Amino acid sequence: MFAVLKTGGKQYKVQAGDVLRVELIAATAGDKVQFNEILMVGGDTLTVGAPLVDGAAVVAEVIDNIKADKVITYHKRRRKHSSQRTRGHRQKLTLVRVTEVLASGADKSGVKEAVGTAAARRTAHEAK
Repeated sequence: MFAVLKTGGKQYKVQAGDVLRVELIAATAGDKVQFNEILMVGGDTLTVGAPLVDGAAVVAEVIDNIKADKVITYHKRRRKHSSQRTRGHRQKLTLVRVTEVLASGADKSGVKEAVGTAAARRTAHEAK
């Protein structure tokens, strides 16, 4: 059984046992998280959501929070100006291992939802 999930603005086709590098999630190593934005579930029968599949989820275990390789950008001004600037950036990622794909019953699983750090900060701020 496989599923297509959406997280961090990207879509991933996953099945049980897959290891993914997704955008940073508000969870620590060893936590179990559940991805609820499922676009399609396949297996014996194919279920395509409009836009999401109701009751479907992907349960995963967080392995670690890591950083991606450094991306270096270089800006140089034209002609008579001897100005230049080098900047680097390392994107923060979360390494997760998919444990199971649930075609239904996601609301009864009891696993916390995988939310990005920006969404977690927003909900914490609104709760005050």
